[in-house]
Amino acid sequence: MDASTLSGHLEKHLRVHTFPLGIKSFKAGEALPERVKVPTKYLGVKVAICQAISIARRYGWAMALSGEDISCPIAKAAFGFEERNEYYTSGKLADGMYASCGEAGAKFEEALAKYEIGEYAHVVAAPLGRAGFTPDTVLVYGNSAQVLRLLNACLYRKGGSLKSDFSGRGDCTDIVIKGRKTEEPQVILPCYGDRIFGLTGDDEMAFTFPFGMGDEIVEGLEKTHAGGVRYPVPIYLRFRAEYPKSYQELEEIWARGKE
Repeated sequence: MDASTLSGHLEKHLRVHTFPLGIKSFKAGEALPERVKVPTKYLGVKVAICQAISIARRYGWAMALSGEDISCPIAKAAFGFEERNEYYTSGKLADGMYASCGEAGAKFEEALAKYEIGEYAHVVAAPLGRAGFTPDTVLVYGNSAQVLRLLNACLYRKGGSLKSDFSGRGDCTDIVIKGRKTEEPQVILPCYGDRIFGLTGDDEMAFTFPFGMGDEIVEGLEKTHAGGVRYPVPIYLRFRAEYPKSYQELEEIWARGKE
């Protein structure tokens, strides 16, 4: 299934408010897709990865970032664009903010999925429906019910449960790196930075899955939809409402008048 067809199925079944995205990491020397926008050249500023992802899903732009385009130090280190030196590994970035001490802070950095230094040169995020490349990963932001539908879809064939873990930091690494390395779908809890710089709403979550799972995801969406599991979630309305006592008395008066 091509990216455009997959995007159509996702939008049909999920009715998301922002574009589903295709994400791909490019090695040094690999040609970037045509018409990508590089933040430092197109916007004149460096951005966080979550910020570029938000631009892609809200504006419909294809965004390409190298280390020179990224403003977030955590992302530079985790994506292998800068060295992971002693200051980074000591936990000082999280100490006093997310962590009780440097030791706990270091565990936050250890928990992030990472690329090796220089492993990739660019990260590209583009609307799935018009991505000029074959994505590694598909990313969808939505509310919890829309994310639930994607979970339903990815479990349709095999059943069971999906395992995801959360640290509350660096969700860009969960989105781009973790899913690519594990080749498994991921439920993403947007981190604090994604909410501040990416303007992700309190009612939003995200879900990623390998592009190669597209046929399986679409089958799961279609078959669970046919089974009655749908979005928007149908609300139960087949009940008789109860009214205030005065309303009931009026009903009783009408009833006595018909005796």
